Amino acid sequence: MKNLHAITNYRTRMTRIIMMIMITSIFIFSRFQISTFDFMKRYCLALDLKDDPALIEEYETIHKNVWPENIKGIKDAGITVMDIYRTGNRLFMIMEVNDDFSFEKKAAADAANEKVQEWEKLMWKFQQPLPWAKQNEKWVLMEQIFKL
Repeated sequence: MKNLHAITNYRTRMTRIIMMIMITSIFIFSRFQISTFDFMKRYCLALDLKDDPALIEEYETIHKNVWPENIKGIKDAGITVMDIYRTGNRLFMIMEVNDDFSFEKKAAADAANEKVQEWEKLMWKFQQPLPWAKQNEKWVLMEQIFKL
């Protein structure tokens, strides 16, 4: 009976300690408003579409069903979030990536992937480089000029 009482006391103390640690952690994280975004690297890129409403509509339709091989390649490269926005014929892409990501590794993997190359060839039907893009550059990396 004495051992049972000791075990119960031990469990009660451990439960209280764990609860205190959890409450303290919640307080610290909420106080400093730490979010997952603070730990992810984010890139923003821009590209233009050809200024043709029919082509833009077709481009958006195709992007509702991106090929699974492309999705896999994106995720395998370490891209955890990819959002594309459009205004007029200008596209804006936001990518959040993990520590394994690099543009060089992504480019090499894409070059070796036949399905990705087929996709990229199809996309050039709709896309055009920005006027200041380098030779053979599609998506142009944007420079962050403000952060809140």
